[in-house]
Amino acid sequence: MPELPEVETVARGLRERALGRSITRVEVLHPGVLLTPPAVFEEQICGRRICSIERKGKVLALGLERRDGDPLFLMLRLGMTGQVTVRDRAEPLEAHTHVRLGLDGADKEIRFRDARRFGRLRLCTRAELDAVLAKLGPDAEQIAPEAFWRAAQGRRGAIKSWLLNQRWLAGVGNIYADEALYAARIHPLARPGRLSRQSLLRLHQAIQKVLRHAVELQGTSFRDYLDIEGQPGSYQRRLEVYGREGKPCRRCHRAIRRLTVAGRSSHYCPRCQPRPRHHAQPTQPRRAA
Repeated sequence: MPELPEVETVARGLRERALGRSITRVEVLHPGVLLTPPAVFEEQICGRRICSIERKGKVLALGLERRDGDPLFLMLRLGMTGQVTVRDRAEPLEAHTHVRLGLDGADKEIRFRDARRFGRLRLCTRAELDAVLAKLGPDAEQIAPEAFWRAAQGRRGAIKSWLLNQRWLAGVGNIYADEALYAARIHPLARPGRLSRQSLLRLHQAIQKVLRHAVELQGTSFRDYLDIEGQPGSYQRRLEVYGREGKPCRRCHRAIRRLTVAGRSSHYCPRCQPRPRHHAQPTQPRRAA
């Protein structure tokens, strides 16, 4: 599932390839990915220039040229398998392409693909966009150390669950939560409210470092995520624990283990990330019927 580094990579690509260009043609191939009626979507977006590209957490918003009234924004959520690419208009359409936005000045178009169709596109006003963003916690790439420490005070559940809760911290998902906890030597079941100030500040620094390196490497690609040019990211080559169950820890050579927290697989090293005495309980995986 695309997380902050993947969405930031897409945002940077759009700033380079689409910012300042007008949308000259709109084709909706599968209206199910729209939260705006297709006819309204096409009528409102066609002919407008892309004036800004915003991101908070995993939410992406394209600011569109004002006509009458409030500015308009195209809000995108990639969901689990969504892709946003800028391609030559003449290139054959890839499977699961749902929306095409033609750009002026070149034979290019923005394409939105989504194999599982959990991603969504929506037109909204500034007030509507701000209302959505207000429900998110501080952006994980921008939150200050002191604010991060204060937000963790009194939290009794697992630190992994807290990191995944977008109301407290926007943008961190399963991959980068595991990687940051490993870098900070914190067990995924540790309780945020019981961690020392030093440990929490070390985790804040680890999150910043992991996210920064992942953005530099264009994100992590396992199956679906691609950057704006349709190329996979390469951070998966740097993963320390995520997806490495049974493989040796790169620091101590103990086998990486996996447990379930908040319904998600969590990977950790039992030696580098010892389980604290007071910890949350892991989630029991569902049994097949």
